[in-house]
Order: sequence, then structure tokens, then C-alpha cells
Amino acid sequence: MAGGSFGPAGVAKERAQQYKGRLTSYVIIACTVAAVGGSIFGYDVGISGGVTSMDTFLEKFFPAVFVKKTQARQSNYCKYENQGLAAFTSSLYLAGLVASLMASPVTRKFGRRTSIICGGLSFLTGATINASAMNIAMLLLGRIMLGVGIGFANQAVPLYLSEIAPTHLRGGLNMMFQVATTFGIFIANMINFGTQKLNWGWRLSLGLAAVPALLMTVGGILLPETPNSLIEQGKKEKGREILEKLRGTKDVDAEFEDMVDASELSNLIKNPFRNILEKRNRPELVMAICMPMFQILTGINSILFYAPVLFQSMGFGGNASLYASALTGAVLASSTFISIATVDKLGRRALLISGGIQMITCQVIVAIILGVKFGDQQELSKGFSILVVVMICLFVLAFGWSWGPLGWTVPSEIFPLEIRSAGQSITVAVNLLFTFIIAQAFLAILCAFKFGIFLFFAGWITIMTIFVYFFLPETKGVPIEEMKFIWKKHWFWKKLVPTKGEGEIINSVELDENVTEP
Repeated sequence: MAGGSFGPAGVAKERAQQYKGRLTSYVIIACTVAAVGGSIFGYDVGISGGVTSMDTFLEKFFPAVFVKKTQARQSNYCKYENQGLAAFTSSLYLAGLVASLMASPVTRKFGRRTSIICGGLSFLTGATINASAMNIAMLLLGRIMLGVGIGFANQAVPLYLSEIAPTHLRGGLNMMFQVATTFGIFIANMINFGTQKLNWGWRLSLGLAAVPALLMTVGGILLPETPNSLIEQGKKEKGREILEKLRGTKDVDAEFEDMVDASELSNLIKNPFRNILEKRNRPELVMAICMPMFQILTGINSILFYAPVLFQSMGFGGNASLYASALTGAVLASSTFISIATVDKLGRRALLISGGIQMITCQVIVAIILGVKFGDQQELSKGFSILVVVMICLFVLAFGWSWGPLGWTVPSEIFPLEIRSAGQSITVAVNLLFTFIIAQAFLAILCAFKFGIFLFFAGWITIMTIFVYFFLPETKGVPIEEMKFIWKKHWFWKKLVPTKGEGEIINSVELDENVTEP
């Protein structure tokens, strides 16, 4: 019966207790190589802020900003406000948004590795164009190619890590993406510090983005495809072979059966983006939108993008501002290990809530200090400057163990296979959309709100902490193919998720017209 109204219900029962296997060197190597994809995102976040504070870069591409920066009577909060300069930073994320949606069918049809390779090649091209840029047009073209690379990488890498990792270690291994991101930021800060005095230093900073891009491309070529993806493509024997290598045992029947069941439903779905809008997938859709949106609304990217600019605006000298931003980058990189060590013991909710409380506290304290002690043409005293840096570091520390890694981990592990690529694309697109909005608007908001910018972000962190407390169920230790069961047990989401039986009905518009019911 073509386009029948009944089909396999995906994973029909919980088999988590039957999963076998251990952490193998094969998993560690695959996850480490794949996670390098996060470093291209981190490198760009770190490099952009440093480059946009370099006089040689500003003088060549944004002379109006350079003149404004040298005017002593210019407001501390407004000296860098320029939409062209903001566009240099934010254009990448708009391109990444579009690319992440394009990456979904590629990732689903051709596998996670293909998207990783495409992302690496695009980023490599963008880095080359930026390093040789002679005008703003070349600069923006390079940024757009970098954005395409980030769109593909951020769509595929978290999925790859979630599918490769054993259930009981999925949180920690998935966070290797964030570890690579934070180390990319830190390395970029160090490079900016080393190149700031060179006339061509900005070219070197931008061009070195080719290194992580090359590593990601080569890694994508050498990596094995995930068992989930291979089974989805109809390569069951190869998928089982890879799964046995990953788990270090031949006894993978339960996990393999879950993957096959999920794949059978996935292959019936004609349009994953239409399917994810259905009521039974409402919890996943809400998380795909809210988690990445909230991650950006912590204000972290504003601090990391514009750390040198922000610290210079607060009266730090050029060298001091780069020192301070390098310090925040180091704190972020190290704090992710706290999350890796605790996420599969304490759970996702505990880290998100505790991190939120600490971030709110730090943002409010910084706002009070700047509001009382820092005016338009004043400089902070040394003591208060140190206190501001300490508070920002504590804010970054809290972000690094909570919303930083978990903003990617939670969405990547909650989607059933039939909507997984679409769901991850939505997650990445929302993340990049809000990254674009904040990057484009931050300098103007800083000029308008002044110290109130920190209260603005503190308000959003309060909202997201309450959201996690009431609406995010704990996903610790739940197999990725059995994640749907947690929604049926949650006090709120169980009202939306169909009961057993109802969930087995699939609307005929979702199915390929050529599918015949067995």
C-alpha cells in the first residue's frame, strides 16, 4: 500500500540495560579528531576581537573607527560603534546560518563525514582569502566562506560525537567539541598577542585559521562513519562492524537493534523539517530553538568577540586589554574540563542551573562597578579594573562548565534519528542567527545601554535558568535512540507526547510515496 498510514514506530522498547561495551581507543581517537571541528569556530571567535582592535587593520579597512578610537574625548562606550566593523564580525554567522540548513540533507544522505570535510574545505578557502584581502569586499567574501565552513562543521560534529560515544560517557565525549572550541579561542588570543605589533600581524592572525581547517579536513577523510549513519544509508553490515570496533565487543545486539529500528522509521520520513513540526516532536523542537538561543543570550560571545575592544573601552591599555582577553580565553578553556569530569555524574540540569546562578551574580556585580565607578570619559582605578576582570573570569568559568558545552550537548543527544539532522540544523541555525544579531548589535547596544548591557544579559540568564529548572528533563545515562521515553515521563511534556500506540501512527504526508508497508 503506497504511502500507508502505519509504519514502524522506531525504538519500541527500552533496551538500555542490555547495552554492552567499553571505552575503546578507537572511540577516543575518533572523537578527538572529530572535535577539532570545534576549534575552527573557537579560533574565529577569538581572532575576530583581537584583529578588530589592531590599529593597522582598522587603519586599512575601517579608517573612521581608527580616527574615532584616537579621539580622547570620545565616549568610552561608543568609540568602536561602527556597522561596517560589526558586519565584518557578524557576516560570518549569517552565512553559517544558511549553510547549516544546507548541511542537513548532506549530513543525512551522505553521512556525517561528508559534512565535516565540506566544512573544512570551505573554512580553508575563507582563511586564504582573508589573509590576502586587499579590500573590504575580499574581507567579507572570506568571512562568508568561513561561515559556510562553520555551518557545516557545527551541524555535523556534535552529531558525530553523540553517535560515536558510549551512552554512559556521551556527555563527556560530546564536550570535546567545546574543549576544541575553547582552545581555539585561547590559541587565537595568544596569536593576537604575538602579532599585534606587526604591520602585517592581522594577515597572519586571519591566515592561521587554515591550520585547524586543514586538520579538520584531513580528519574527516580518515574518520570512520558513524554506525547510525551507515545503517540509515542501508549499510547494516558495515554499521555493525564499526559499532563492534567502537564498543570493543561482538555483543552489540541490543544497541544495534535500537539503531536498526530507528533507521527503519527514519527512512520512511520524506521531509524531516516538516516532521519535526509535528506535535509529538514538540519537546525536541522547543529545545532545538531555546538551548542555542539561550546559550548566546548569556552574553558570552559578546565578551569573547569584543574582549580586547571591551577592555580598551574600560580604560585598559592595548597590551593590557589583550592580556585580559587572553586570560578569559584560558579560563574558558580550562573550565570545560570541569564539565567533562562532572556531567555524567551530576547530570546536565545541575550544571546548567549552578552555572546560571554564578553568571547572574557576576554580571550584576560588573554592572554595579561600571555604573558607579566608570563614566563616559573616565578610567577605572587599578583595583576596580582587577575586580572587573576577576568577575568576568568567574562569569566565563561558569559558562565553561554549563551553557558553553551543554548548549551543544543537550540538543545533539535528544533527537530521534528520523529528525536528527534536521533538528541539529535548526539548533545550529538558531545559534548562528542569535550570534549574528548580538555580534551586529553589540557595539551599538554597548553605546546605548552602557553598563546596563550586563544587566540586559543577566536578565536573560535568569529566564534561561528558570526554563531549565521547569522544562528540561535529565538526559544523563539515557541511550540516544531511547531519548523519546524521557519526554513521556516529564510533568509538562507528557501532555504533548503521544501515548504508546498513538506514536506509531505516521501521517502519510511524511512518507515517501514509493514506500510500501511490509
